[in-house]
Amino acid sequence: MDHFTADDGERIHLRISGEGAPLILLHGWTASHRDWQPFMEAFEAHHRVVRWDARGHGGHALRTETPVTVERMAQDLAQLIDHYALDGAVVVGHSMGALTLWQYLRDFGLARLSRLVFIDQSPRLLTGPGWRCGIYGDFDAARNLAFIHDLRQDFAEAVLRLVAHGHNAAARLRYAEDGEAIQSARRRLASLAAGPLIDCWASLTAADYRDVLRSITLPTLLVYGGASNFYGCEVAHYVRDSIPNALLHIYEAVDHAPHLWQRERFVGDVLAFVGGASAQQGDGGREGEEG
Repeated sequence: MDHFTADDGERIHLRISGEGAPLILLHGWTASHRDWQPFMEAFEAHHRVVRWDARGHGGHALRTETPVTVERMAQDLAQLIDHYALDGAVVVGHSMGALTLWQYLRDFGLARLSRLVFIDQSPRLLTGPGWRCGIYGDFDAARNLAFIHDLRQDFAEAVLRLVAHGHNAAARLRYAEDGEAIQSARRRLASLAAGPLIDCWASLTAADYRDVLRSITLPTLLVYGGASNFYGCEVAHYVRDSIPNALLHIYEAVDHAPHLWQRERFVGDVLAFVGGASAQQGDGGREGEEG
């Protein structure tokens, strides 16, 4: 893998491939650059694609004592853009990657980016009075503290239960059956250094980006799972209605990773959006196709 060194001395690992306008891919919590592999052939044909392992992720041992936080990851993103001269980049963020991108926009603004894609994320993960659009619709601060305790006891199993115990019936069934896919995920999660990832989770759940949404003036594509483990469609509609002229696609009957379940559709949607062919269609420019 390639890498660059952040200003605190941490080594940020990444892969760069393809030629063309820059496309930056930001993965979710506990994931890595490998999650984007199914899209590489299509994206590399049009773009210089940059996909990192966010600090604390990808199985890379940390070289510094800097806590892994969403603020620090946003700084890393800014330094990545500087280091590789990625001005005018399109940035795609899934889950934690979406939160990282919202933090980047808060701290560094819109100037160096051209278009944004957010995949299945809420601007505030924790629920509370007046806010039901977080995890499960009822994941409050007390429930989060209990989850963090569970992470410290058995990180891998706590993460698997978080995914399984949400809205998606198929995910619950897969976890109960404990087949090879779940066992493989358990082994992978158990191989990771839990401490930095728990620090990262605490940072993500402390954040609130509802104010950032309203400041986004760049063309924005939203892709949400109609059967997301964590969020109902009201979250997708809230984000759409909060970002001026956002284009929303809901992929029906798929979970928190809609892009992985409907890969060809996702590639087509992203390339059309980046190329301008999507032209802010439907509902007065507020929403594209759903389903």
